Formats: sequence, structure tokens, C-alpha cells
Amino acid sequence: MTTIEFQVTGMSCGHCEAAVRSEVGAVPGVAAADASAATGRLVVEASGPVDDAAVIAAVAEAGYTAARAA
Repeated sequence: MTTIEFQVTGMSCGHCEAAVRSEVGAVPGVAAADASAATGRLVVEASGPVDDAAVIAAVAEAGYTAARAA
């Protein structure tokens, strides 16, 4: 299992977190996604290779912006 972290901008509540989790959870290879509005962090657990661009696009689909955390 691989863990990848992203910084998400614009989340402010539990509904925001749920929207991001739902969209990112549908990305191929993603086993689990946990978003926190308090920290702006998105932690993705992957069972295999995951395309960063696909995760960022999924976050955008939910209405937010993301970048891979350093």
C-alpha cells in the first residue's frame, strides 16, 4: 500500500471533505481517501500506481484545487 498526500484549497466543512473523498475514491488504483477541511490535507492510500493528475482532476471535479504535498 502506498500513501500519497495532497494539499487541497477551498474545503471548509464536512460536506467538502465528503465530496473530495467521493470523487478521489473513484480514481483507478485508489483504495481509500481521507480529506480534512481543518488541515487542507488529502491522504490517498493506493493499492498500485496512481496518476497524480487524475487525483488532482477528481479534486477539481469536486470543486476544489489540489497539489501534491512535498
